[in-house]
Amino acid sequence: MAVVVDTIRKTIGEDWIEDFDIGPQTRFSEDLEIESIEFVKMADALQAHFGKGVDLVGWLSNKPIHDLIQLNVGDIADHIAGHLRAN
Repeated sequence: MAVVVDTIRKTIGEDWIEDFDIGPQTRFSEDLEIESIEFVKMADALQAHFGKGVDLVGWLSNKPIHDLIQLNVGDIADHIAGHLRAN
């Protein structure tokens, strides 16, 4: 979770994000208002950190739009943790 939060902060790179409380329930669209290009940058950074098996873009491409709109930080952290446990 800490790596995901740190990556989000680095990807957004604005002053306000340093003091913003990011937790598992923090939503990308409503709470962080993250742009799609920022999300792709974040996904690439997490994949570089954890390895190619953490294919966030591929994982997300199979989700319905409702799930994508409600996606939160905990969902990403859980996906990564599941990949790490499997390997």
